[in-house]
Amino acid sequence: MAAPLRIALTGGIASGKSAVAAAFARLGVPVVDTDRLARELVEPGQPALDAVVAEFGADILGPDGQLDRRRLRTLVFADDARRRRLEAILHPAIRAATASALAAVSAPYALVAIPLLVESGQRQAYDRVLVVDCPPETQLARLLARDGETVEGGRAILAAQATREARRAVADDVIANTGSLADLETAVTQLHGRYLALAGAAGRR
Repeated sequence: MAAPLRIALTGGIASGKSAVAAAFARLGVPVVDTDRLARELVEPGQPALDAVVAEFGADILGPDGQLDRRRLRTLVFADDARRRRLEAILHPAIRAATASALAAVSAPYALVAIPLLVESGQRQAYDRVLVVDCPPETQLARLLARDGETVEGGRAILAAQATREARRAVADDVIANTGSLADLETAVTQLHGRYLALAGAAGRR
């Protein structure tokens, strides 16, 4: 069986990637969530967590030995050098886990949710890129409401990510997530048909 068409799903934080991924999943599309893979890789006992602790210290662990993600995020988004060191630890492991997950897919196409596609230079690893897009001020408002971030912290996170323009520059398809959930579902359904057609044209079954 031929490999599935690989669609990278990306977008800035709080842009609506999870909602889009869930809509594709409801249509039966295999979704590889790199955030979930990253969380699994830093569970207690995993080599990646040991490497992160060796780099950043035991203060990033909670009392239960679990990674305190918010504390680590605060550290790395305030310091570009630290963020790059964290990415150097995690990105190779995430890529290997993603490749393993894709190898098990038997559908015509698969969606890979990868927030840092642009930042990690992985555009060429995918057949097509779908960007979930919304204005930065909308991202900030959602981030504050969802995660309880301060305005300053939220802006630091946005500043550390690729710009809206940089993401749109690599996009083959864009979903503007500025309307209702129904609008989002409609856009996903239309793209689902397009991706099935593209997979068929490429001989993927």
